[in-house]
Amino acid sequence: MDQRSSELRENLESIRAEMDSAAVRTGRKTSDVRLLAVSKFHATQDVERLVRLGQTLFGESYVQEALDKQDALTDKGIEWHYIGGLQSNKARFVAGKFRLVHSVDSPKLARLLHKYARAADTVQDILLQVSLAGELQKSGIVEDQLPGLLEEAQGLDGIRVVGFMTMPPFFDEPEVARPYFCRLRELRDRMEIRFGEKYPELSMGMTGDFVPAIEEGATLVRIGTRLFGPRQYTK
Repeated sequence: MDQRSSELRENLESIRAEMDSAAVRTGRKTSDVRLLAVSKFHATQDVERLVRLGQTLFGESYVQEALDKQDALTDKGIEWHYIGGLQSNKARFVAGKFRLVHSVDSPKLARLLHKYARAADTVQDILLQVSLAGELQKSGIVEDQLPGLLEEAQGLDGIRVVGFMTMPPFFDEPEVARPYFCRLRELRDRMEIRFGEKYPELSMGMTGDFVPAIEEGATLVRIGTRLFGPRQYTK
């Protein structure tokens, strides 16, 4: 095993140990929480190294970079997720190419993904991204508009809402982010009651705050820097 693979293995094992501890501490099964390796701006070779170490879920934020990596890593058993903000003119390149799109935050985007998924004869699983902090620079639909978006999305048979995503403000102290994770879980619970559906996925928590996110119910944690180290992307 080369030095870089050893580094990645050490990082991966450390993260998984913390994830497992957080899950067990709150009475959850370790299999309830999955690690999504955020590979944007990281080398394709590092993705391949992590696949050999057993990591199969990867998240990308830029369409062309993601598609290039998919082309380079065919037949590797990778489950690709799209986690970045998605412009309307890029929706056609995303529908049907990713197992899950985390960042749907408008009726227009939902309709476009439905349209292109139907054209590809598939159903695209999506998460609705919710803004809970009122940060104008971040994507996400505000809480009081979520029911309307959810109702519209559920009427589109080319997409399937399987849960929600949020990105809290950055804090030096992970515990300060906990209320945002709690709010998303409670919001999900209310939407399940209101619409009579199950939304099992909660995508929340990143390198600096994934432990409280898991303790509050995250099913997907998006970790990049802690796993890969600083971004120095080369193909």
